Amino acid sequence: MHFLQTTFYANPVWRWFAAAGVILFAWLALQIFTRVAIRHLRKIAERTEGQLDDLLVELLHKTRFLFVFVISAYAGSRLLTLPEAATQVLHVGFVIALLAQAGYWGNGLVTFWLTRTVRRRLGEDAATATSLAALGFLAKVLLWAVVLLLALDNMGVNITTLIAGLGITGIAVALGVQSILKDLFASLSIIVDKPFMIGDFIAVGDLSGTVERVGLKTTRVRSLSGEQLIFANGDLLDSRLRNYMRMTERRVAFTFGLACDTPTERLAEIPALVKTEIEKVPGVRFDRCHLKSFADSILAFEVVYFVLSGDYVPYMDAQQAVNLSILRAFEARGIRLAYPTRTLFVNDESTRAGKREATP
Repeated sequence: MHFLQTTFYANPVWRWFAAAGVILFAWLALQIFTRVAIRHLRKIAERTEGQLDDLLVELLHKTRFLFVFVISAYAGSRLLTLPEAATQVLHVGFVIALLAQAGYWGNGLVTFWLTRTVRRRLGEDAATATSLAALGFLAKVLLWAVVLLLALDNMGVNITTLIAGLGITGIAVALGVQSILKDLFASLSIIVDKPFMIGDFIAVGDLSGTVERVGLKTTRVRSLSGEQLIFANGDLLDSRLRNYMRMTERRVAFTFGLACDTPTERLAEIPALVKTEIEKVPGVRFDRCHLKSFADSILAFEVVYFVLSGDYVPYMDAQQAVNLSILRAFEARGIRLAYPTRTLFVNDESTRAGKREATP
């Protein structure tokens, strides 16, 4: 027992044994807890569809042996009386290990989200999946840069000058590549906000087409005439953009004219007749039909109906069916559509000259 009371580096031997016991116990307890938690969470994850348990399993797998050992060693060192320099070294080592482990956990979080998002979009939107992978890499670089700066700060390095230098350098670089950064952040906005997706038919100004690819800098659109249109992402979001694929229905308005000698009784029947013919066409909803105006040599009717689909081909099929149905109904009832008329202007001088020549 006298041996246990012997002082060794300012601490009795029994304290050294107690510290070693605390280190061993803490290390074994943390290792067992981690493995048991992973096993139970994995079983829960297999029975549920949620992603929280999968995320916890992923993060526990990212827990490093060095982090567990440093935590255990720091806990055991609290039983000892150590020089101030040694205490400071242990404290700095503990903080750096904690920061490094936080970096691994953050890296695992980004990887977890990125893997599932890319896997979900890869089949339908490979270009967006590629953009997400690139943005995930940038997020990891930023995360480890923050961890490194915090670690240097805890080691006593004055990072103020370093941050200022990096800030000045960053400003200079940003000014040089501001258009690239604008398009890069616009790409992120497109991915997150989803104003359009691959396969959507969009119109930007007088240009329109189907979206083929959304990249980090540009978006590729295939026009109706076949050529590929390339838009910078920043310019694309700054423009007034119309997305026809988000249409749930299309409003159709058209006019037709009847001859001016059409009887008033027959004119009064036209709205109900047009309504009946439009309602025969599947996939449309009648809105109104009115005698709109008395134009030159015609009685103009205005008709409005809705096609219950946003696609262009069903819209054209419905419009054709409506037009043919109305024409058949008019033919069956003897209703005449008005045709353009031409006015013939005769030169009076020529007419009079002709009459003089014909006079004997």
